[in-house]
Amino acid sequence: MEHGVHSEDRPDGVRALVISNPKKRNALDPELLDQLIAALRRPRADGEKVRALFVRGAGKSAFCSGYDIAALGDNISTEGPLPDQQLQRAMEALEAHDAPSVAYVNGPAFGAGCELACACDFRVGDAHAVFSMPPARLGIIYPPEGLQRVLALVGPSRAKRMFLLAQKLEAEEALQAGLLDELRPEGEAEEAANALCRELAAGAPLALAGMKRTFNWLAAPIRTAEERATLERLRRAAFRSADAREGRSAFREKRAPRFKGH
Repeated sequence: MEHGVHSEDRPDGVRALVISNPKKRNALDPELLDQLIAALRRPRADGEKVRALFVRGAGKSAFCSGYDIAALGDNISTEGPLPDQQLQRAMEALEAHDAPSVAYVNGPAFGAGCELACACDFRVGDAHAVFSMPPARLGIIYPPEGLQRVLALVGPSRAKRMFLLAQKLEAEEALQAGLLDELRPEGEAEEAANALCRELAAGAPLALAGMKRTFNWLAAPIRTAEERATLERLRRAAFRSADAREGRSAFREKRAPRFKGH
């Protein structure tokens, strides 16, 4: 399957969204994020409502290996949007969609891939599912919205282990932690995710949309503009740091990073 977000509207009201970046294990990049937002906003050709969303990665190598490191760039300006701003817009569009969403986690979900799964309302996987958040090894500060998405599912202690230690959670532990709602045997997980989508699509659309919006409202943390501005300054400084450049170099060269704290 070629590079892109491939959308299919099924007769049962389910819209399937397949993330494909075959050369980079379905890593997200600006083009894919634009396509994901467009696919979420696109009306059905038959005029019916999208009643459920099915999200998966193409192939069997990964659900999503994260954000494409090459797309981050090495020159982060002192002003303007940070490289991951479009990622947050896409995650917000997925969360804000009226239809409930189900992620079929058919392999590793790292970094932005982990957040993509967490932005869905439900997650179904098999033994190949593994979750990880590696920003500490890339020298960057993950956006607070992404931290919150993981935190809401696994709690503060495990979230800190995932973000500060880049701890990986294999499928069984992910199920216990709340990152997976269902863990099925290989060969059954995709159908289980599809069955859940069909069950959701059979519900009353207005009721589902209203309750989903209520859940999002209840989960929203309260932040002041001043606190958010401080976080953005810290994030920009981290993106522009020598450590971030070292993290990207180490990733490309497949070696352990050598951070110096600046």
